[in-house]
Amino acid sequence: MLNDTAAPNGLFTDDDHTARCVWCRSTAEYQRYHDQEWGFPVHSDTRLFEKICLEGFQAGLSWLTILNKRESFRAAFAGFDMDKVALFDEADEKRLLLDAGIVRHRGKIASTINNARRAQELRAEFGSLAAYFWGYEPASGSRPATITHQTLSGVTTSPESIALSKDLRKRGWSFVGPTTMYAFMQAMGLVNDHLEGCHARERALQARAAFVPPRKP
Repeated sequence: MLNDTAAPNGLFTDDDHTARCVWCRSTAEYQRYHDQEWGFPVHSDTRLFEKICLEGFQAGLSWLTILNKRESFRAAFAGFDMDKVALFDEADEKRLLLDAGIVRHRGKIASTINNARRAQELRAEFGSLAAYFWGYEPASGSRPATITHQTLSGVTTSPESIALSKDLRKRGWSFVGPTTMYAFMQAMGLVNDHLEGCHARERALQARAAFVPPRKP
């Protein structure tokens, strides 16, 4: 059960007096995602590809909506195996448009299939998606000074997310705007936006300290 009082520093506490970033207070599933995934470094190409696709599906929606449908998305998109998704054809697009378990948006479905093919190209060039994406980690690993409009943590873009978005678009990716890419970087641990006082912040910092970013061969 949640304590109904959110602290002015952007945190809230539950009955066990565990402090968390206030954006995750609405459901237990959101809190599990915050505690166990958000901000922790990821090197798995499958997870990186999944997340960038789901961030694209989130555009115009809440992350909670996508999180609640994540297992259905995984089933629909072959576990986000980029090699399998890259082989999807028109029949698969029609199948996905009839799948009530996912967000049935024709443009986002087509984008995911396109991006799987672009992901294969990145992997061929850099050795892995991880080697490519971790090349955009900010030097400080922390949030930028300039805040534009609100996302989960209050920050929407950074110079690195803008540069990442620009490069991906040049490479033919879609639904990869700067705000979407900053959310991706937050979730995959390229930045740690757990607030000071959040119980997960130090664990995320420790995980990053032990993490060796993959590099292009």
